[in-house]
Amino acid sequence: MAAPASAMAALGWWGLPLAVIAGAVRVSTPFLFVSLGECLTERSGRINLGLEGTLVMGAMSGYGVSYLTGSPWLGVLAAGIVGSLFGALHAAFCSLPRVNDIAIGIALMLFGVGLAFYIGKPLIEPQAPILPSIELAWWSRVPQLREALRINVLFLIGIVLAPFLLWALKHTRWGLILRTAGESADAALALGYSVNLIRLAATMAGGVLAGIGGSFLSLYYPGNWNERLSSGQGITAVALVIFARWDPMLCFWASILFGGAGALGPALQSLGFSEGYYLFNAAPYILTLLIMIITCSRRRTLIGAPAELSITR
Repeated sequence: MAAPASAMAALGWWGLPLAVIAGAVRVSTPFLFVSLGECLTERSGRINLGLEGTLVMGAMSGYGVSYLTGSPWLGVLAAGIVGSLFGALHAAFCSLPRVNDIAIGIALMLFGVGLAFYIGKPLIEPQAPILPSIELAWWSRVPQLREALRINVLFLIGIVLAPFLLWALKHTRWGLILRTAGESADAALALGYSVNLIRLAATMAGGVLAGIGGSFLSLYYPGNWNERLSSGQGITAVALVIFARWDPMLCFWASILFGGAGALGPALQSLGFSEGYYLFNAAPYILTLLIMIITCSRRRTLIGAPAELSITR
């Protein structure tokens, strides 16, 4: 989550903010893609708690395709396709009568994680080609700075994607249709739109983004496949959507915040702080609890929530 320990230690105390910033960029990318995907899904009136399973399946499938083909970008594409399939599966189950989308999401999360671990066992040892990075500090002669400011293209895509989704939701026809389905299924039906088809498309789009977020884990940082790759980032990203009040740009800033919190522990350890290391590593989860406690109240808890979400009923 930070630049190498020796590099950060060589910079002294200046290494701490540099390591946190670098870690925020790296760690926030999966949070960003999953939260943007869930934001789309929930704005259509459906919750998908299965994105943790989608994230892990995306990481496994992306890594496997990269290893077999030698192309990490084909791995990203495969991860997105697998994510869309899991999204379609979630939408298909949720379209059935008397089915609870939260329960289906939990079931698919367990299914996705278990399936990824089962299929991905042969991928633990091999090394697949990983995604290239862009060196933003090419002008600097400080190697530590150049290492810290290596940015992956997926993060740059996320920077562009967040404001684009915000604009599209507010100013395009499909954005209006999506929000209508999320606010009132009866209104969408009265306008002649199929609510199930709208939510199918939104859930599949959310699955694509979650799968791509998973491919970042295995193909860039940390850049391998193992059974402890995610550490609950998919579930945390779903919580970020509530914290961000279903706003794509706030999802971006929330992801950066949580990415920085996740980088704090390794950054302090690189400067020689070994006491309470595991406590520092728990910073993102502690931050989740604190933010939810501080921002939630009877009046503000569900501000911005689509009216068709099951948590608002």
